Amino acid sequence: MVSLRERLVCSPRWSQQFFEGGEKSYDNWVDFSAGGFLNTGNRSQLQQSRQTSSGAFGGLEDFHYQSDIAKDTTLSLDGRAMFDNHDYKFKLDLERDKLGYLRLSYDEFRIWENGDGGLYSPTGAWFPLSNEALALDRGKATFEAGLRLQNDYVPDVTFKYTHDFRNGDEGSTIWGGTHPAVGVEQGLSPSFYDINQRSDTFQLDIAHHIKTTEFGAGLTYETGKLDNALKIDQFPGEPLEQKITDQQNTSYDVLSAHAFTETWIRKNLMMSTGFSYADMDNHLSGSRIYGSDFGVGYVPNALAGSGYYGLDGVTRLQEYVTDLNLLYQPVAHLTIVPSLRVEKQVTGADDTGFATFGTGAAAPFFSYSEQSDLDVRERLDVNYNGLTNWVFYGRADLAEGGGNLSADGGLVPVGGSGVQPISQQTDDERFFQKYSLGARWYPLRVVTLDAGGYYKNDAYSYSHNIDSTPNNAGPGNNLYPAFLVTQGFRTWDGNVRLSLRPWQSVMLTSRYEYQLSTIQTEPDPNSGLAGLESSRMTSHILAEDISWSPWSRLFLQGGISYVLSATTTPASDYTQAVLNAQNNYWMLNLTSTFVVDDKTDLNLAYYYYRANDYEDISFVGVPYGAGAEDQGITATMVRRLSKNIRLTLKYGCFHGEDAPSAGNKNYLAQFVYTGLQYRF
Repeated sequence: MVSLRERLVCSPRWSQQFFEGGEKSYDNWVDFSAGGFLNTGNRSQLQQSRQTSSGAFGGLEDFHYQSDIAKDTTLSLDGRAMFDNHDYKFKLDLERDKLGYLRLSYDEFRIWENGDGGLYSPTGAWFPLSNEALALDRGKATFEAGLRLQNDYVPDVTFKYTHDFRNGDEGSTIWGGTHPAVGVEQGLSPSFYDINQRSDTFQLDIAHHIKTTEFGAGLTYETGKLDNALKIDQFPGEPLEQKITDQQNTSYDVLSAHAFTETWIRKNLMMSTGFSYADMDNHLSGSRIYGSDFGVGYVPNALAGSGYYGLDGVTRLQEYVTDLNLLYQPVAHLTIVPSLRVEKQVTGADDTGFATFGTGAAAPFFSYSEQSDLDVRERLDVNYNGLTNWVFYGRADLAEGGGNLSADGGLVPVGGSGVQPISQQTDDERFFQKYSLGARWYPLRVVTLDAGGYYKNDAYSYSHNIDSTPNNAGPGNNLYPAFLVTQGFRTWDGNVRLSLRPWQSVMLTSRYEYQLSTIQTEPDPNSGLAGLESSRMTSHILAEDISWSPWSRLFLQGGISYVLSATTTPASDYTQAVLNAQNNYWMLNLTSTFVVDDKTDLNLAYYYYRANDYEDISFVGVPYGAGAEDQGITATMVRRLSKNIRLTLKYGCFHGEDAPSAGNKNYLAQFVYTGLQYRF
């Protein structure tokens, strides 16, 4: 006869139950860890792929402490500080039953991105930015206080202050021009954004419950400043080289208010309502300056392209939103939810500045615009589960809207070169519709079948009452902004998923999805062009997941997905510079967990990604399409040294290959990590 202890030893959960507390619960813990990468190849691509620093890191991975410091009063602390990964967290929570809570928190983390430029494959010219990835730090600090008296006469009150920030550099796809070969100019030179943003938000919310009605209201004030600059190195290493600094500064204030109600009119009928109002004021400033370095002042320059300085403008936004929702159960097993949403936006903007080009005298410019939009959205959700082993659902989502836009001004010619300012008055109408149907069937206890799909059609129409630009294709004529008359975006989607459990230890999930999307475009008749299907995208998505526990000590799981996606446009029939886009790829994931003994677990994991859509057209234009292979394997061992001490060791190897860069973004990295947890 097998004893209870022997049966528990065979359970993957037993080792944790016995060696991490057993019958005694350890509510607090501290985790220390350290690790690092050994890398050959492109360091910044490794940092982007793994979202980590390229060297060693470590520190306090996780800390949690909570205690009852007085009757009905709980204090909890959480923390994290991983140095060189710039990953920090702190949270203090003080809560007293039937009174309220105080909460302080701070979070900061870093995002790494490869900012390299492009490759001109005929000559092998490669345009990197830096061996280190661009780093963007994001963070948030909050203070929150809540009053929770649980009193029928006193509402719940919440006050929250939040400070958000983003600082650092971020890559841009707006690459600068270069001459990688004689007579050839392509945009391959890397560029990046220098980002400095912050915002402060104050929120006050009140909620109360009276009989069958829940209601609330809130007020929010937000102020912020964005000091960003797009930095482009134009024609690097050439006599024509210029550093472009596109400075984009915004300061704003937003005041918003909202209110809501939720009432059970009858046992089978509930109504909710909501309303919000927002008022935003922005102040804009900035410049686009060519110079010998980034961030220099404006000086006329024979090599400078079109730019500007002294931009000074304001924008305004007022938004009104109201919604109404009903939840109705006319009979058992049938739920009907109709909803209505009405939104109105009124915006305006005006600015002034000085346009520049080469050594020409700077010319003053202005622009002015006003826009008004009204949108009404209706939605109906229906769910029915009255048939044994069946669930049916459907949704109809409709939205109709209209608006008008008036715009005047813009950049002006300098020294006889440049575009003319515009004058435009446009009315637009839009009608969106989406219909979804689906069902779930449980024919057997071990079988689940899901099937569904949707049809979506978004239609836009434009009436250009005033348009200062000729919409024909004559030499030097400007087709935009009032070129399109109608546009339609359609999508057909169907999907099916089958879940099987042929044995208690095996779970199989199969999924297939088909999607077809088209864009229909009709230009202004003055252009002499007919309407056409300007884009067609077809996608097939197949996925399979398998989990298997052949033994109580062993768990296996695997998944594979394959995507076939193609986008065609008429332009590809006329020029080699525009290709039919391919977005085909497949992914494989394998993982296993083995309970070596009652103190030790071992986990092995492997992933593989492959995309082969890159097509080199460097001789006629910039090539596009993903051509990449990425794979990695990790081995993790967890050893429970005692009931409250756990040791973790981990090793990983990662490899990435990139076809568009001709291997310049390839990397091979090894990873080692160790962690120690102490529970108390």
